[in-house]
Amino acid sequence: MNPTPDARSPLSLLRSHLGWAVCAAYLAAATVSAPGLWLRRSHVLLDGGVPGTVLRTPHLLLALVLFAAGLQVPVRELRALLTRPAALLTGLTLHLLAPLLIIPGLAFALHRTPDSDGGSGLIAAMILVVSMPVAAGATVWTGRGGGDQPTAVGLVLASTLVGPLTIPLTMTVLCPLLRGGYGEALSEAARTAGNDFALTGVLLPCGAGVLVRLAVPARPLRALLSAAPPAALLGSLLLTYINASGALGPFLTRPEPVLTAAALAVAALVCGLSFGLGRITARMLRLDPSTGASVTLACGMNNSSASAVLVSTALPDRPHVLLPVLAYSLLQKVAAGRVVRAAADDRARA
Repeated sequence: MNPTPDARSPLSLLRSHLGWAVCAAYLAAATVSAPGLWLRRSHVLLDGGVPGTVLRTPHLLLALVLFAAGLQVPVRELRALLTRPAALLTGLTLHLLAPLLIIPGLAFALHRTPDSDGGSGLIAAMILVVSMPVAAGATVWTGRGGGDQPTAVGLVLASTLVGPLTIPLTMTVLCPLLRGGYGEALSEAARTAGNDFALTGVLLPCGAGVLVRLAVPARPLRALLSAAPPAALLGSLLLTYINASGALGPFLTRPEPVLTAAALAVAALVCGLSFGLGRITARMLRLDPSTGASVTLACGMNNSSASAVLVSTALPDRPHVLLPVLAYSLLQKVAAGRVVRAAADDRARA
């Protein structure tokens, strides 16, 4: 039922050059950041004698992206997972344990640097990234590489369903590693993340998309499925621009090359370790290449859009924390491409 776009359509061209489109969003944020900074702020509507309605554009765009992701989930294909749940349980367990295995070592290393707060800003950014559910983009990369699509979809849904519990729990467990006020800020965010963010901002939009797909008749559903991919893609790029404006705009007025290099290095390290952990586990369990690729992507791909929105909520006065989040967002796409190519090579050799 999910329509396949023409290879020459604007949507297909944008998808095939998504990396360049993301770079263009970053460039726009660096050169023309004022609209992004305006959209990043909260705006009050209908502010008359009654309490005003607060409009938060990043939250609305995130909800759009997650709703579209849920709408495109082939729920009926998930029945196959009931006969072989091992891959789903392995991927979910690995996704939840990876932060606890990687972040403490990162904190140990950064606390020994000359930085006044022991690199706590970088650590906080990575905590906010790795505590998020599996990115819906993992299913796109799995499909592009001919991987195990039901397992990938199941991992995205399962990690989103448990998100209201696991997001605040992961943040709370790792907060003691932070210094300089970051620990208190993330502890406060963790107390509200379960309901205010993970439930209403992540789970409900995704769940609403799944329910709409199950409930809507075939003809209007086809129209929705045709409109959802371009809307989600454009919404994701606009959200990237807004988030990047919050980091790159203030940064360019006072450049800090050392911070930029540190952000790139930390994001690359955590991204590499996450994907590496997934790859090693898949090989140790002797999963077939397709399933192993899905498990690896689940371990390394996190919803960076959600983490960027949470950064703007938890640390609004420290936009530089967005730098490693933006770097991770780009690097995980590069790593995902390598994973699906390696899986294709493994299948060819087999």
